[in-house]
Amino acid sequence: MNKTRTQGQARDGARSGALRLLAAVDDGATLDEAGALTDRLAPAERARARRLALEVLRRADRVDLLLAPMLARRPRPEIMRILRLAAVEMLALGEAPHGAVNAAVALARASGRKGQAAAGMVNAVLRKIAGAAEAWARLSPQKMPFWLRAPVVAAWGEDAARAIEAAHEAGAVLDLTPKGADCPGEALPTGSHRLPAGTRVSALPGYAEGDWWVQDAAAALAVRVLDPQPGERVADLCAAPGGKTLQLAAAGAEVTAVDISELRLARVAENLARCGLQARLVAADALDWRPDQPLDAVLLDAPCSATGTIRRHPELPRIRDGAGLAELTGLQARLIDHALDLLKPGGRLIYATCSLLPAEGEDQLAAVLARHPGLVVEPPRAPGVEPDWITPQGGLRLRPDLWPERGGMDGFFIARLRKSAERT
Repeated sequence: MNKTRTQGQARDGARSGALRLLAAVDDGATLDEAGALTDRLAPAERARARRLALEVLRRADRVDLLLAPMLARRPRPEIMRILRLAAVEMLALGEAPHGAVNAAVALARASGRKGQAAAGMVNAVLRKIAGAAEAWARLSPQKMPFWLRAPVVAAWGEDAARAIEAAHEAGAVLDLTPKGADCPGEALPTGSHRLPAGTRVSALPGYAEGDWWVQDAAAALAVRVLDPQPGERVADLCAAPGGKTLQLAAAGAEVTAVDISELRLARVAENLARCGLQARLVAADALDWRPDQPLDAVLLDAPCSATGTIRRHPELPRIRDGAGLAELTGLQARLIDHALDLLKPGGRLIYATCSLLPAEGEDQLAAVLARHPGLVVEPPRAPGVEPDWITPQGGLRLRPDLWPERGGMDGFFIARLRKSAERT
């Protein structure tokens, strides 16, 4: 079998895998939950399948606008997914039209009797799409759903919303947090190191030695704002996937990492072992857990809508509708109050959420200050923090459209709170 034919079969395997992932998202699954659907593919094909699915999800609405005038009626979901995939390959990823069109027709024919009947339409529509580069370039990045876009516009304006949407379409780069001085990638002002998207993590120098770990630059700022000191007793509540636990341990703190999921804590344990770091791991509901004595600091990365991670998880706007936000914000408030109760007098709390919604950030900060009159917000002091990232309350608001020339960052809200030194 010649090399070209082998490469073609690999691409078709990746395309089929991408279509399975996209079908799972249409059924309400995240890409991580659907990952087993591509387990039979070779590692390179599996990675390509996920990349293709990500690129389609980032542009599906934009593609649909281009396809609509070319379709007499909306095709079946499996055919629509094939059209979207081929269109994104050609218009966004630079795939040769003949290869993308031929593959799409073959995928349609392989999907069953109705797919065979639609193959001619797929061929005709995609040949038109191949010549639509100028029309594609005029289309704006797909919009956030209304339940997310409306509060974003209310908080920061239409221009910021559009910039965030552009950042969502651009996707996420790879950020590393160094344990020491040596770390591959471009050094960022905040201390993280950045590499291009698609970099193979396990092949980078220092991976096996545990010299660094993968962590978005925005997420890494929570611990840097906390500024843990050697020997301090610190709890990392809702700790998995563990990047912040690793940071705390690397700073010399005595860390207890609490998470409700034993499976996710097992991954934290693996990363601690790889990096030669130590922490106490506790599988428990954070609301039920208490230390044997008051803590110097607590880091609470609370459960949230995860709307700040759409660059990495573009399926989220398609599988969520904003329902349950009141329940989430209620849980966040209870976790904040519980975390404060675990602190010694004068202890400090970092409250963080990977959310773009003020209800899970700025509003939570205002509410906790009203509930706890002795609480003080300490402005975030960490390398690389820019003044306009700091809110009037003293919180840190990070958004995907920040650092556009560097590749952006996840959306986060981070607040550093100091408990009264007086015993109550």
